[in-house]
Amino acid sequence: MLVQKIGIDLGTCNSLVWVPKKGIVLNEPSVVAISVDENKILAVGKEAKEMTGRTPETIRVYRPLKDGVIADYKVTLAMLRYFINKTKPWYQIFKPELIISVPAGITSTEKRAVIEAAMEAGAKAAYVAKEPILAAIGAGIPINSCSGHLIIDIGGGTTEVAVISLGGIVTVNSVRVAGDRMNLAISDYIKRKHNLAIGEQTAEDIKIKIGTAVFEKKAKEMEVKGRDLLSGLPKVIKVTSNEVCEAISGVLEEIIQAVKAVLRSTPPELAADIMDKGMVASGGGALLRNIDQLIAKKTGVPCFVADQPLFCVAKGTGIVLENLDVYKKSIMTKTK
Repeated sequence: MLVQKIGIDLGTCNSLVWVPKKGIVLNEPSVVAISVDENKILAVGKEAKEMTGRTPETIRVYRPLKDGVIADYKVTLAMLRYFINKTKPWYQIFKPELIISVPAGITSTEKRAVIEAAMEAGAKAAYVAKEPILAAIGAGIPINSCSGHLIIDIGGGTTEVAVISLGGIVTVNSVRVAGDRMNLAISDYIKRKHNLAIGEQTAEDIKIKIGTAVFEKKAKEMEVKGRDLLSGLPKVIKVTSNEVCEAISGVLEEIIQAVKAVLRSTPPELAADIMDKGMVASGGGALLRNIDQLIAKKTGVPCFVADQPLFCVAKGTGIVLENLDVYKKSIMTKTK
């Protein structure tokens, strides 16, 4: 195979790289550490994420993607170059072809920025595809059939809700509310209720370990370390899963409103299909315990979490790369 094909799920929190016949070869945080004095990149991915909240003034840790789109072009370019170089075999001289996931609500300028960054990072050709389509393909939904399917892709920066039929998006709603907003809500809640300042990393740990979308009779507990806002000294408190549920309830309500907006604008025939089959939740946010229960309860439509929801978009890029002819019309743009 002279030209290698690579699929990249370019996420706000994590980026995953898929290579045909190998599967997911890279799963790293979308984080870059930069030396301020020399303007030099020190670390990318896991290594850079470990530095978050722990750096001296001379080092800055960036997340170059905000709400699923490029916020810092130069840093995104460095990150893409790192992904390509880490994936490409050392002996390969040909440039790879890339397919990159982008939010459905992306503007043409934001789309162009992704393509330009991919080309500059060393791609021979770059395709961009809408995340809901890729998530649906990766979740095993037959998108080319004539029945309606609803996918809820909850990422780090955006939540994409789309009804898909005959290989295309019939109706879509993209809200810039997702996992990052949940982390922020948790840290704000702990600051208000316990007078404790915690870092972004700690808030994410709390969400992953004990987070739940609905109140539980038997709540889980977790010890949380932070800085007491009154004394300024380090302090340890206990946080329960029900407190986390209360903290993120506003964010979850916004996601549910996005789902309801899509359901309201879905043609009746497709709405009947969705009622029969249910909705599918994917993305890292779908890993939040009981989120399917909450969505089903609030909308009255059954909801299921996809297998390995975090990998759905990356898997979708892989399936599209292996069957480009079948999925060509579902792909948005190609450039050389």
